[in-house]
Amino acid sequence: MKNVEDFIKQHNNLKITSNCDIATKYKELEELDKIKTKVLKYILYKKRTEKEVKQKFSSIYDENILEDVIQNLKDNGYINDENYLERAVNEFMAINTLSIKEIRNKLYTKGVKSSLIDDYFSKHECELEEYETKCAKKIIIKKQNQLENKQIELFLYKKGYKSENVKQAFEELL
Repeated sequence: MKNVEDFIKQHNNLKITSNCDIATKYKELEELDKIKTKVLKYILYKKRTEKEVKQKFSSIYDENILEDVIQNLKDNGYINDENYLERAVNEFMAINTLSIKEIRNKLYTKGVKSSLIDDYFSKHECELEEYETKCAKKIIIKKQNQLENKQIELFLYKKGYKSENVKQAFEELL
C-alpha cells in the first residue's frame, strides 16, 4: 500500500486517513486516468475544439470530472482553440473553395470563440481576400459553360463571397 499512498500524495496532495480512503482515492484516480485516455484518443485522432470535446463526452461523464480532464489537456497543450483555428483555416484553404464567410461559420459551429476568429481574420486579411478571389475564379471557370455570368455572380453572393472579390475575379478572367 505504500506505493499507492505515494502515488496519491504525488498527484493530488490528498490527506489519507485510512486504507479505505487510499483504495477509494486510487480507484477515483484510475477512473480519471481512463477518462483522460479516452478523451485524449478522441483528440489525437483529429484535432478538436473544447466545445467538440464537451459535446462528445458531456452525456457520458460527470461535468466536473470532464472539466478537470479538459483543463488538464488544455494545460498540456492537447486542446488549444487558437492552434485549431489556424490549422482548420489552412485545411479549408488547401482543400475547399469556401468564402471567408463560410470559413467563419464553420469555425463558429466548431466552438471557436468569435474574438479568436476576429483576431485571426484581421491579422490574415490580405491572404484571405486573395484566397477568396482565387476560389471565386475557380467557381466562375467551372460554372461558365452552365450558367450566365449574372447567375454565377448571384451564386457566389449566396455562398457569402464579397462583391469586390467576385468583381475582381471576373475582371481577371475577362
